[in-house]
Amino acid sequence: MRKIFIGADSAGYALKEELREYLTAKGYDVTDCGTDSPASCHYPIFANAVCEGVKADLEGSFGILICGTGVGMSMCANKHNGIRAALCSDTYSAKMTRRHNDANVLCMGARVIGSCLATDILDQFLENEFEGERHAVRVGMMMEIEKL
Repeated sequence: MRKIFIGADSAGYALKEELREYLTAKGYDVTDCGTDSPASCHYPIFANAVCEGVKADLEGSFGILICGTGVGMSMCANKHNGIRAALCSDTYSAKMTRRHNDANVLCMGARVIGSCLATDILDQFLENEFEGERHAVRVGMMMEIEKL
């Protein structure tokens, strides 16, 4: 089972706590990268912490990032080389971003989706594998962009 790094800002704190408990109960090795309260904070700090954890173990870990919309977290995460972060608000996108894009960080908006949908999205993200083949070529092309 892959290691999970999870982080959120103040808007995502409550959902992060729910998902951390959910993942732990399912047997995942979860590292909480903060925040540790609903007090106002800066989301780039937590996006960076999660992405640094994932980058240290690109083949064996995933990241989960939560803010109000998920947009800020996804923008920060995708600044990191080796990170393919996907903002998902539905289960189909979560499934397909794993199968076709080999996403390694899932971003969600706590003010956009509820906790039941968030766990369904999370399950789809974690339970689907990258299909490779023609998609590997495209992911390789995507990763080449980092070298520009």
